[in-house]
Amino acid sequence: MQKIQDYILLINKELSSIDYSNKEPKELYLPIKYSLELGGKRLRPALLLLANDLFGGKAEEAINAALAIEIFHNFTLLHDDIMDNAPLRRNQPTVFKKWNANIAILSGDVMFVESIQFLAKSNPKYLSEILNLFNLTAIEVCEGQQLDMNFETLDTVSIDNYLNMIELKTAVLLASSLKIGAILADASKEDANHIYEFGKNLGVAFQLMDDILDLYGNPEKFGKQIGGDVIANKKTYLLLKAKELAKDNLKKELDFCLTSAVLDKETKVKRVAKIFDSLKIKQRAEEEMNLFYNSALAHLDSVNAPQEKKKIFEDFAKALMNRES
Repeated sequence: MQKIQDYILLINKELSSIDYSNKEPKELYLPIKYSLELGGKRLRPALLLLANDLFGGKAEEAINAALAIEIFHNFTLLHDDIMDNAPLRRNQPTVFKKWNANIAILSGDVMFVESIQFLAKSNPKYLSEILNLFNLTAIEVCEGQQLDMNFETLDTVSIDNYLNMIELKTAVLLASSLKIGAILADASKEDANHIYEFGKNLGVAFQLMDDILDLYGNPEKFGKQIGGDVIANKKTYLLLKAKELAKDNLKKELDFCLTSAVLDKETKVKRVAKIFDSLKIKQRAEEEMNLFYNSALAHLDSVNAPQEKKKIFEDFAKALMNRES
């Protein structure tokens, strides 16, 4: 895991070296500087570099692609915060709250263009392939976000539709980061596809774990209000599975909890949790999560690379699934 930390330090160093301070108009560029300085895990670009190393690549030949991924990710956050009307990002005011929505939109647009510019600095031999993958991924992320917003107003959402949404919104960017790193190291198409599928399945498993932690996580470690998804009637795997399985009195109780204007938040969370427990929803969600997690590990196992290098990915996946926040 030390190698991932080293790559994160490298990415932070490279990001901090991008000078936005003297660019004009300042209202366009300072929000970009601000958003990148808010921090973040930097896992996607670090994993791009790690995948590049897995197949014998050199970090200096993949760093621009890694920066492209991180700048693109932060661009999506700028626009997501507007759509979600989120006041905070990493415990600091969001760009549209600190400035305004129009500035956040424009700054985000510039970040998207800059991400392509960084990607374009990659080895010309691989540029067409990685650019096509990057553009496809960008569209898929937008599709996932739109589906997520659509779900807010739909009465019925299937489990399959939900899994497709989180694959697009969350998992494909992780998967593409890994595949771009592999391509830049001249990995075979088979190996590049396996590392992509590893990332995609792990990304879905990660989101399912997030759904579980929202209600069943440790309040001191989760970092968010326990039961926040329940309070917001958010269509997570847990809620959709409960709606699918609940019958008779349980269905009436669940419907009441979802529509009642008199239940306080704490009572609502407790009553919904009781319904989930009676339907074994947590266990069912964990089983679904483990299907994707095991599929991820199977694809990793199929990658033709040294076992000691693959073990870093395996350890990372285990740490991701054993987290409490």
